[in-house]
Amino acid sequence: MTGNLNGMAEDLYLGIKDLPIVSPHGHCDPGWFATDAPFPNPAELLVIPDHYVFRMLYSQGIPLSELGVGEEGRKKDPRAVFRTFAEHWHLFLGTPSRIWMNYVLHETLGVSEELSSRTADLIYDKIAEKLAQPDFRPRALFDRFGIEVLATTDSALDTLTQHQDIRASGWGRRVVPTFRPDGVLDGADPEFVQNLNKLAELTGCDLDSYDGYLNALRMRRAYFIQLGCTATDHGIERVQTEWLEDPDALYQRLRRREGTEQDAHRFYGHMLIEMAQMSVDDGLTMQIHAGSKRNTNHAVMRDFGRDKGADIPIAMDWVTGLEALLNRVGNSAELRIILFTLDEGTYARELAPMAGHWPCLRIGPPWWFHDSPAGIARYFDQVVETAGYYNLAGFNDDTRAFLSIPARHDLWRRGVAIHLAEQVSRGYFCRDSAEYVARLLAVDLAKLVYGLQS
Repeated sequence: MTGNLNGMAEDLYLGIKDLPIVSPHGHCDPGWFATDAPFPNPAELLVIPDHYVFRMLYSQGIPLSELGVGEEGRKKDPRAVFRTFAEHWHLFLGTPSRIWMNYVLHETLGVSEELSSRTADLIYDKIAEKLAQPDFRPRALFDRFGIEVLATTDSALDTLTQHQDIRASGWGRRVVPTFRPDGVLDGADPEFVQNLNKLAELTGCDLDSYDGYLNALRMRRAYFIQLGCTATDHGIERVQTEWLEDPDALYQRLRRREGTEQDAHRFYGHMLIEMAQMSVDDGLTMQIHAGSKRNTNHAVMRDFGRDKGADIPIAMDWVTGLEALLNRVGNSAELRIILFTLDEGTYARELAPMAGHWPCLRIGPPWWFHDSPAGIARYFDQVVETAGYYNLAGFNDDTRAFLSIPARHDLWRRGVAIHLAEQVSRGYFCRDSAEYVARLLAVDLAKLVYGLQS
């Protein structure tokens, strides 16, 4: 469906809507494709793991336990959880979550009824029936969605057994890992020392020395690459890079649990540069997701744990924060660093000028709170005039919700078509150029920047 698109925007959209999906960054579980087991009930699939869903409901006073979250929530009847969601479906009016969920219900799951308290049980039963069918198992949906490649996000300490199982199964589809080393770089992580011990066990390296620590990280990166990895990912609150002449001193203090919070920040800032230097050597694209103050609701954190919808965007200083990193490796045309921000004010002020100069930088698509029709439009308006299109990274869905992947890519492709049609209507370039750029933004830039061409 083309919705309210018309004229050139509709034509451009129709030219890209059925292109293969390249999903170079996301949080899907590789176990889904390793085992190809049926998805669980509708609540566990669509409601319980989706922080976009339960944060909105929580904001209206609905306890997380009523939504199947936490120890008490796990005791809830999944049908009751789905009913609660359906009864409050009106709360999502105006949000991208509503767009994505409507797409999943109607296009993917074939539900014709509108979600409401009256239809909750009927829709629950229809979805449950579909999930029991072979055509709705993970691998079948992977093919139906037209996914060319899908990247998961995996701890540096992950054995990647499920990725090995996918390869050994003979399925033949491309699901690749992404190297996420935060747990062994961030000295402020409460489990930093335990994580270092696990890193030593996995690699056989002696981590008593800083050089041994670096060797262990190189070994893990090489192992990920063997299983198809093309990128790293770093999720940090604020960007603060610094080259340390004697990193071993800080490393040893952190290993002894004697380091301060400032020591941890300085060490992590140094390690971001080390990661960039390793990327120059091994070719992995580096992703930096920054600007989120995590777990701001202390009561929710205490009772339900991390990542329960209380993460809030904060202001960023990319220019100062990346200065040390860029002046060490930023002139390398072989390096690719993709920057993702939740501080939209930095798009035009900092990120577009930076990506428009430094050979290594690319700007990631609108992320998290800004992955929406209006957010996509604002993004193009703020970055293109300074950075152009070729300093962008295309699109990634960055989701745990596998069934929403086609919806998210469809929303992006609509935004691309609307933006490019406006550019042509203003006489900035011709229709042929718009058609070429549309494909770049839909598929080709992501493949190029993430090294996924083969």
